[in-house]
Amino acid sequence: MNRIALIFALSGLASAAWAQDPTTLLAQEAVDACRILEDAHERLACYDAIPGASVTGDPVELRETPHASASDRTAEDAPSDSALFAAPHQTPLQRSRMTRRWELDDATNGGRFRVRSHNPVYVLPARYSTRPNEQPESSTLGAAPSRPLESIEAKFQISLKTKLADNLIGNNGDVWVGYTQQSNWQAYDDDDSEPFRETNYSPEIWTTWRTGLNLGVMRWRMVNLGFMHQSNGQSDPVSRSWNRIYATLGFERGDWELFVRPWLRVEAPGPDDNPDIEKFLGHGDVRLVWRGARHDVGITGRWASGHNRGALQFDWHYPLIGDLKAYLQVFTGYGESLIDYNHRQTTIGLGVSLVQ
Repeated sequence: MNRIALIFALSGLASAAWAQDPTTLLAQEAVDACRILEDAHERLACYDAIPGASVTGDPVELRETPHASASDRTAEDAPSDSALFAAPHQTPLQRSRMTRRWELDDATNGGRFRVRSHNPVYVLPARYSTRPNEQPESSTLGAAPSRPLESIEAKFQISLKTKLADNLIGNNGDVWVGYTQQSNWQAYDDDDSEPFRETNYSPEIWTTWRTGLNLGVMRWRMVNLGFMHQSNGQSDPVSRSWNRIYATLGFERGDWELFVRPWLRVEAPGPDDNPDIEKFLGHGDVRLVWRGARHDVGITGRWASGHNRGALQFDWHYPLIGDLKAYLQVFTGYGESLIDYNHRQTTIGLGVSLVQ
């Protein structure tokens, strides 16, 4: 119980440090975006466009022309984004979540070399597996020595990114680097001194391109083109690693988001720890997210060519205090972690998340 209390306490401290009122956060985004403009007239026009500066008293609608100057903004027929302006207290700075997260316009551009969150950040003090992988194996390295594992362990993930460059071509194209680390901790195995079962390390670099195309059913907001390395930092016979190039297509409609991410493995020189990894982890994934007033629900599916391979994950978040949310994660299939790429199991984890 002391371990669980410690994990929740650390999560609460981090949440208190990061938590901000949504309105304050959005206003700060606008001020930051104006501050980095070099032209004095553009900078003044940007400040004047912040809600509350309108002469008529009505909110000023900032146009969604990414990285364009204030004088060049043109109207965009945003799909169901008008719902954001339904209530008088809502500001035009309440861009779609995808626009804010990937800084697709001038009002959300946070500048270079500032640390942002990337993938979800969460702590699961209790994660139950129906079939712990007590003897990992691969087709080239064979089977590792068997060891008993507790069915319940702790799992957590941290993920950060920063922008390296803006506007590669015209006023479009940003360069990002990111890092994600996911750890599985046998926190309740007192007999073996509570070891970390596995940690996955995933550095990546990618470019983000604004599309903003209205497809009728949804709006195609953006596409990321990137390279990702993933490994577990272990030696034989439990070493696992692979490299991928990928494209992430982001679509949005109101409270719904859809991400389609195909990938292609890049063969590395030298011995291959897991040459059959694509048979189990497949060639891409699809994620569908619904964000309501209080509930965030997501479903991620990974497809693979083999029979009954791939994976499915369900995520549910519910607000507690500030940025801290209750988090339920349910996974079934192959590749819940890299060591388990060819191991099928179902896991259920309960904890808290700071970034969804």
